[in-house]
Amino acid sequence: MKKKIFALVAAASLMVAALSGCGEKKVDVVSDVTSEENAPTADVVKENIEEPAAEEKISIVTTIFPEYDWVREIIKGHEDKFDVTLLLDSGADLHSYQPTVEDITKVSNADMFVYVGGESDEWVEDALADAVNKDQVSVNLMEVLKDTVKEEEVVEGMQEEEHDHEHHEDGDEEHDHDEEAEEEHDHEHEHEEGPEYDEHVWLSVRCAKTLVNDLAEKISTVDEENRADYEKNAADYVAVLDEVDAEYAKTLENTQTILFGDRFPFRYMVDDYGIKYYAAFVGCSAETEASFETITFLANKVDELGLKAVFTIESSDGSIAKTIIENSKAKDAKIFVLDSMQSVTAADVKDGETYIGVVKSNLEVLKEALAE
Repeated sequence: MKKKIFALVAAASLMVAALSGCGEKKVDVVSDVTSEENAPTADVVKENIEEPAAEEKISIVTTIFPEYDWVREIIKGHEDKFDVTLLLDSGADLHSYQPTVEDITKVSNADMFVYVGGESDEWVEDALADAVNKDQVSVNLMEVLKDTVKEEEVVEGMQEEEHDHEHHEDGDEEHDHDEEAEEEHDHEHEHEEGPEYDEHVWLSVRCAKTLVNDLAEKISTVDEENRADYEKNAADYVAVLDEVDAEYAKTLENTQTILFGDRFPFRYMVDDYGIKYYAAFVGCSAETEASFETITFLANKVDELGLKAVFTIESSDGSIAKTIIENSKAKDAKIFVLDSMQSVTAADVKDGETYIGVVKSNLEVLKEALAE
């Protein structure tokens, strides 16, 4: 569905690009000058010759807030050379985002495009293929991380996604297909149902270090002159991430299990520190209502493990977490909210929200929750 929508949007964006032209300054030419009297004066010529255009800024387009903030940190001291855009700046979730004509045009013309690279970004492939700027540098976070990327997992008690698949149930009709056609169908189905990977790589401070260093290298390729500054900025930022990482490790060293009454985008974080988890849904789930079986299982785990905290993410209404607590024996667990940075708005950015600020805030929430 996203690819079909993209095709329409891409076509519209190309029309916009064609109509807008390249925006060059023009000098008016006076023709048919037949006498000294109607010849243009020096003042007239001066008025018609516009000042040369200012040096064009380097355009970097990012999809999500962590990418945007990392780029800002890397280019510090040279902000005037860049035009940095955050596409998802209205609080829209990565999993439900649909690019607009304006978004596609920005991506198409960008000098650098940074995106996550998971299933939610399936529209990106066509966008890059149709890019106007053929020298564009693209950064796919999941490709940068390579083997660090994890397949999405369904842990014990977690409610699985409901998929609508068409299956032939009439055995006689199945046998009407010849062997070659059946093999082709199986191959297509296998391709369609390949492994899904967890996209939430930015929630691991350790992954963030790798990504920041790679972004600094890519930014240096589009502005080689200031490479040393970008590398230093990245090194300084990674040093701060090292400190945060160490504090997380210290805070969570005795934590064995956490429980989410919500979808669970923090897989990379808990794996960094060896923590087991239970949750209602996988991180990319679109489900909003948990089954009786899921609620019962999680409530029993709260009792079994003596948990005093049930977590949700920032966009949750907390209803599932509340139901889990109400169905536990003690009914005294509290709800704590961790920020997955999937609902950041332009207003939040304007108010000074940063990646470091959010991960530190999450750490304080964890400290409070685990002290219960």
